[in-house]
Amino acid sequence: MTARLTASAVVLALVLAGAAACSSGPKPEDAVTAFLRSWSAGDLAGAAKRTDNPTAAQADLKAAASALGATSITARKGAVKVKDKKGTARFAARWMIAGLDKPWAYDGTLALVRAKKEWLIHWAPTDIHPKLGVGQVLSLRRAMPDRASILDSAGQPLFSRTDVVTVGIEPQKVKDLQSLAVTLASALKIDAAPIVADVTKAKPTEFVPVATLRAADYALVRDTIHDLPGTVFQTDQKVLPPSLRFAQPLLGRVGDVTAEVLKEAGPSYRAGDQLGLSGLQRALNRQLTGTATGEISVVDAKRQRTAALATIAGTPGRPVRLTLDRAMQDVADAALSGVAQPAAIVALRPSTGAILAVANSAAAPFDIALAGQYPAGSTFKIITASAALGSGIVTPTSIVACPGTVTIGGRTIPNEDKFVLGQIPLRKAFARSCNTTFAMLGDKVAPDAFQRMSALYGIGAGWQLPVTSFSGSVAMPSGDVERAADAIGQGRVLVSPLAEALMAATVQRGSVPAPSLLAGRPATAKTPPPPAGTLPAAVVATLRDFTRAVVTEGTATVLAGVPGGPVAGKTGTAEFGSAPPRAHSWFAGYQGDLAFAVFVYGGQTGGTPANPIASDFLTRLPR
Repeated sequence: MTARLTASAVVLALVLAGAAACSSGPKPEDAVTAFLRSWSAGDLAGAAKRTDNPTAAQADLKAAASALGATSITARKGAVKVKDKKGTARFAARWMIAGLDKPWAYDGTLALVRAKKEWLIHWAPTDIHPKLGVGQVLSLRRAMPDRASILDSAGQPLFSRTDVVTVGIEPQKVKDLQSLAVTLASALKIDAAPIVADVTKAKPTEFVPVATLRAADYALVRDTIHDLPGTVFQTDQKVLPPSLRFAQPLLGRVGDVTAEVLKEAGPSYRAGDQLGLSGLQRALNRQLTGTATGEISVVDAKRQRTAALATIAGTPGRPVRLTLDRAMQDVADAALSGVAQPAAIVALRPSTGAILAVANSAAAPFDIALAGQYPAGSTFKIITASAALGSGIVTPTSIVACPGTVTIGGRTIPNEDKFVLGQIPLRKAFARSCNTTFAMLGDKVAPDAFQRMSALYGIGAGWQLPVTSFSGSVAMPSGDVERAADAIGQGRVLVSPLAEALMAATVQRGSVPAPSLLAGRPATAKTPPPPAGTLPAAVVATLRDFTRAVVTEGTATVLAGVPGGPVAGKTGTAEFGSAPPRAHSWFAGYQGDLAFAVFVYGGQTGGTPANPIASDFLTRLPR
């Protein structure tokens, strides 16, 4: 009995040992999971180690990812089937590819083999994709859609494909570099020094670009530069606005994408794409550009297609309609064409807030029309007058003093050239821009009066336009001296030409309109102004009369005879610097349903030269 039990125990032990050995042995599922996990993690060496040919596997996996520009691959295990020492494993792959905004997804099959004591992926290119054979590679053909148009307020494209000529130099053909550079610089109105520097460091046969001109502009200088020894020329087409300065830099430009813009635009784009590099073209990149269509295929060693695998559909760009009026923009640009200093004009429609023109002079370092931050100068007397009238400190018919100077809190504030008008009506003090009068009024209003009244004119609203803009700021004055300086726009009061145009629009309309650059989409505000009707109607009526007096009998009489109806507004001189002091020049005004602001950096005094520019702008407008 004991012997039989012992024998049975031995048999049972052997069976259990065999069962344990089977259950603890290598599983094909583990090999598949490990391979797919490493592949998905980008660990190609780790994935290759799970195959029976690691060298070939790693090379094939790397080549496939590189050929398509894969940014990530996710592969998930499906059903695993095994028979004897062979098997298959289904998987679902999802590739994200640089420059495409949708994934490439497909189902594949891995071949399995039992080698010695482990399961491995039996390597072949078909393990990557069922249609990929030995000696073949994946290929991506990517095509961007045509860039959609930025449209003017009438729905007409502002940008179009334009023939251009790039003027260049081939160093080995140059006889006298210095002479060539000087001649080209003179003809093209550029600096000669960079030409010399670029050619000097270039290879003998290299094409060194000097300038790209519209074909029509090139025709004007062709006879001067075409036959110069060393000059060479390339023709092309570029997406350009109607003219070189048209609404620049607001509209921006399109070109080969930079690293900064590519990072901003996201993974749907890649190096070599034509994207907006600045202005609205950049701000609206996604909408205007659309996304690429990608055709994925298998090609042989001769780059001949052997199988089409998938088409990843892109999306077309969508046009954007602006509020800009083409004719008014042309006029604004023309009015600034001869201005040597940084200068700007913003024009908008008070009834709707639609921005009709945004012009910057060639000397402007950025879009100062929308984003500049400058002291308001005497244009801020609109706010000071509103605060004084609204609080009852004065009435429209009050008689006020206008001495040559006034001292407040130890600071002496003068009129321009210390002019003296004596006891005069408030209307005349406003029209003649009497600093001393308004400094004394500022000394009487509540400490926060300018902040509260400025908000009614949209200053500090933080308008959310598609490009950077500045709505203005008015800091709480620290005392009597600063409040008096604020009253004449010389304290901590900063505005942009856009903010000034909105201030003029508020006088015309009675409440501040929300500005808009995109048709039908008024800007929202971070700090919304008080609702319409908050600015007292009596104050509005008085300001309309006062601003008209500026033109009829004050500091802007040059505008009295312009065509198109009565003009009203306020001039401004904003001093800055101390060695010696300089002054910006402003005019903010309106004519009918048109409000506008003209700004000239360092533009002398009074309304010079802002007033003549405003006159030129209004005179040029088509009627």
